[in-house]
Amino acid sequence: MAKATTNVRWAVTFVFITVLLNSIGFGIILPVLPELIVDITGDPLHEAARYGGWLAFAYASMQFMFSPLAGNLSDRFGRRPVLLVSLFVFGFDYLIMGLAPALAWLFLGRLIAGTSATSFGIANACIADLFPPEKRAQNFGLIGAAFGVGFILGPVIGGFLGEFGPRTPFFVTAGIAFSNALFGLIAMPETLALKDRRPFQLARANPLGAIRQVGRFPVVAGVLGAYFLYMLAHDSLPAVWAFYTMDRYGWGPRDVGFSLGVVGVCMLFVQGFLIRKIIPLWGSQRTAYVGLSLTAVAFLGYALSSAGWMMYVWIVVGASSGLIMPAMNGIMSRQIPANAQGELQGVLGSVASSTFIVSPVVMTQLFAWFSSPAAPVYFPGAAFALASLLTLGSALTMVVALARASYAE
Repeated sequence: MAKATTNVRWAVTFVFITVLLNSIGFGIILPVLPELIVDITGDPLHEAARYGGWLAFAYASMQFMFSPLAGNLSDRFGRRPVLLVSLFVFGFDYLIMGLAPALAWLFLGRLIAGTSATSFGIANACIADLFPPEKRAQNFGLIGAAFGVGFILGPVIGGFLGEFGPRTPFFVTAGIAFSNALFGLIAMPETLALKDRRPFQLARANPLGAIRQVGRFPVVAGVLGAYFLYMLAHDSLPAVWAFYTMDRYGWGPRDVGFSLGVVGVCMLFVQGFLIRKIIPLWGSQRTAYVGLSLTAVAFLGYALSSAGWMMYVWIVVGASSGLIMPAMNGIMSRQIPANAQGELQGVLGSVASSTFIVSPVVMTQLFAWFSSPAAPVYFPGAAFALASLLTLGSALTMVVALARASYAE
């Protein structure tokens, strides 16, 4: 029993550190990506935003195809080997982007990264392996907290490193990723027991096949629909935030990094502390509804803020988004057998990447149009206004779907 408890602690510790370091790496580049695109292309900021959207499209397209494959491979061979491969490829991607002499290199890096963007989903599958259904939602929140801590440190570090040039954060990120992978080789235990593994089936290892499998469960199908709409809204933030705040309020990389650091602090409080109190008290269903409602209000606040300091008010309100994914994940995970938890997380990765195919392109085009001289009215917050409507649509979809499925906790 003591050995089993120790293994659980080691596994949870490594998973937490992995998500933490990956989110630091992700956050580091956000304040400087606009400047890197401008530096490479020579185009103005609002045009650079269009390229930013297509870079996100390239990344998400590959993630959409490969997430179910990785999830199914982890159900067959275990979480450890799949996670370690994704970490090494992640580092290789940022090395390419840091060296990029032309825009095509940035696209190459994003395509490579998309094939290995599995670490977050595999981390959640590890949590599903280690904890019983009734304790998963709050421990999914622990993974969200790791992401939140990384989002505190990453953008702040990126904003600081950006003072030494827009490429410097990419090299630092590559070093973080390779260090994380080496740490995993030493410290990462396997979490999926041999008895819970199942044969690899190619028919289930593609987005449509995997979605069809988990979609057999009515509750899962309904919540996936709500999750899709929410992620369409959520993806406006990484796609537009830096471009929007630079254009609307004249912020530089350091200002953008600091604001995203505040986002991380608030998310850490919600997912590292608050959610572990709220879910046992309210249940996953009510928690998700509260998170969606407050997040819709925050998006509208971002869209209408007339001064930079107002964004910080809405950041606090928007931290409620940290309640949404752990609550939704907890609802769905309770419906899925132990030998298909990796498949579920792969499906969630594919759904998230499918929205990241669409949303950044749409949101950056909206921003570019409404902030350009040709716009009929200057409204760079149009993307966030659309995100607010999508979030409300997500809440309504979830209400209807769970009522039809007669879901009760």
